[in-house]
Amino acid sequence: MTTPDGPGERANAQALALLADNPGLQRIFAAIDIDGDETRIVGGAVRNALLGRKIEDIDLATTAPPPLVIERARAAGLKMIPTGLDHGTVTLLVDGRAFEVTTLREDIETDGRRAKVCFGRDFCADARRRDFTINALFLDKCGRLFDFVGGVEDIAARRVRFIGDPETRIREDYLRILRFFRFSADYGEGPIDCDGLLAAVRGRAGLAQLSRERVRAELLKLVGARRAPDAVEAMSAAGLLGPLIASAPNPARLRRLVEQDANADPLLRLAAICLETPEDAERIAERLRLSKAERDRLSRAARVIVALHGKPFPLPEHVLNVLLFRHGREAALDGLTLAAIGASSSGQRAAIDFLKTAPEPRLPFSGADLIARGFSGRAVGDALATLRERWIEAEFTDDREKLGRMLDSAVARSAAANR
Repeated sequence: MTTPDGPGERANAQALALLADNPGLQRIFAAIDIDGDETRIVGGAVRNALLGRKIEDIDLATTAPPPLVIERARAAGLKMIPTGLDHGTVTLLVDGRAFEVTTLREDIETDGRRAKVCFGRDFCADARRRDFTINALFLDKCGRLFDFVGGVEDIAARRVRFIGDPETRIREDYLRILRFFRFSADYGEGPIDCDGLLAAVRGRAGLAQLSRERVRAELLKLVGARRAPDAVEAMSAAGLLGPLIASAPNPARLRRLVEQDANADPLLRLAAICLETPEDAERIAERLRLSKAERDRLSRAARVIVALHGKPFPLPEHVLNVLLFRHGREAALDGLTLAAIGASSSGQRAAIDFLKTAPEPRLPFSGADLIARGFSGRAVGDALATLRERWIEAEFTDDREKLGRMLDSAVARSAAANR
């Protein structure tokens, strides 16, 4: 347990007191902490309060077994969702906010993906079964902090390390390999913990046991983290990343992307590591079980990358308008951003600014125009495709006479083809 001795500690104590003094939490404490049971805030909320970060979810650990949590919550008029009863977790809804309440537990059997647990009453034992020291801090309803594994010291040092033996923690759940790099990228400073890195390399075969959905979720969080380039470089050097994405990763490309655009979203960052062609998009989507929207976004971006291959920067406006017309704004921006990694910042910025603000060219012909000229069936689509190319060649002219001649030419070609 820590005490507020200096200015930093006093600031920490104030942050923790504000966290504990939450009306919704106090209702839960009052409902569950009966007949000797105790409930404490645990994990990320405590960690982020100490770091001065935004607190998203608030998780709770309790000595009360799940049936009692449910019974007491109902008696107190709290809404309840039995989200993970096999692992002792009940979600309580208070004033529209969800709080996960999990009974203290110990793993008695695990295969690296799933664990059988038994419930207990020992907060220290519960702390020691968690993954990282910074995630194993408890805060009681009075604002008192409990640290059984050195988490406060590691938070102060911005150090991410496993609790106890890293290899043992990894064997309990191989996803912890990815979480180790993700938390190192988000909360760590300086070199990645050597013991954790060595354990991750030794346990890398276990990554094959994980579902692709779990890997996808964790990888997208990892590449979106503050120090993602450092973590991705370490993973790649250790041979951990390539098998996950089924291609040779390019960590340097991610670093250059982040240097040029720190706000690049996680999917674009993932693309920087491994996307060059539409075939890459299909392979990545299959390996990571990406959603259809994610798959389509990568495929469209890859087509833009291919279209820009060999084109020097800065790009003329006509080329940028063609990208907007053929691929749409999002794909044009994604593909150009990836294709321009390493290009001069001024040339890249001008192109991106143009793509963000320029109106998308809209073909000034429609199927109705062609039907009115006697076209039908497949001939309508073929004629529109030809008109698209002619309009591009004409640099998206809006001259009515030129547009009329284009349409007349399409009619004449169709008539000649049907003689």
